[in-house]
Amino acid sequence: MTTIWYPMRGGEPIVTINVRRLDEDVVAHLKWRASLNNLSLEGDARHNLEFAADATAAKQAAFRGAMELLRPLTERRKQTPAEVLIREDRDRGHRDNF
Repeated sequence: MTTIWYPMRGGEPIVTINVRRLDEDVVAHLKWRASLNNLSLEGDARHNLEFAADATAAKQAAFRGAMELLRPLTERRKQTPAEVLIREDRDRGHRDNF
């Protein structure tokens, strides 16, 4: 369960996220990893979330740029619809592991 709370600090919202039911071994590992960077568990989690958000936005922008360059090169090529490729994989015994 995730709880998000929006208190105000200097007119800007602060978000608090609570993560419940984490295995004790996972928490111990996260604390150990945080200590390697001289951070608290909270500080390390904050850093990782901010980095993931920034990296995701940058990757999406880079991907869009690459697609704009590739689109003219693939306009006249015959494309196989995704659902056909997925069906072929599933027929071979491959399964989605999401």
